[in-house]
Amino acid sequence: MQKYAFKWAMLGDIEKGRPNLGGTTTVATYRLMQYCLRDAMEKHVGAEVTDQIFQEAGMLAGAAVYNQFIAGNQELNPFLMALKDILLDLGIGIVRVEKADAETGELILTVSEDLDCSGVPETGESVCTFDEGFIKAVLESFSGRNYDVKEIDCWSTGEKTCRFRAVIIDDEA
Repeated sequence: MQKYAFKWAMLGDIEKGRPNLGGTTTVATYRLMQYCLRDAMEKHVGAEVTDQIFQEAGMLAGAAVYNQFIAGNQELNPFLMALKDILLDLGIGIVRVEKADAETGELILTVSEDLDCSGVPETGESVCTFDEGFIKAVLESFSGRNYDVKEIDCWSTGEKTCRFRAVIIDDEA
């Protein structure tokens, strides 16, 4: 049995719980948790499994954000606008759609000022596996189709924006 199965309600009543500090924190605090968690996980299960877990966590978050803020958009353009707006409002990043093919379902999205990596040291490795899962789940929730999402550019590989390619891999999610 899971001890902490995710539900939106787990975010709690932030106004009640943090009456002075509120719902904001610094990017450094978020990254401190993310990268320390990643470090500890890699020591126990290795980098590949850690990436899989981060992607799965991103999928949980993406589906939750879709259901909480975006659901109901039936057309591609209003959906993409809602996605851009909510990611900006949540401080996750600035999304730009480079390609959106309604016929094939292929999308190329960039996320500038990405919460996960913009400004981190260059390592030669893409680090946005959480974002891959997040985008995958949002697209699948919207379309009902199964997507493969890969980060093709990342700040940590020397780019100044994160770029993701999403393609449909199956007609059923």
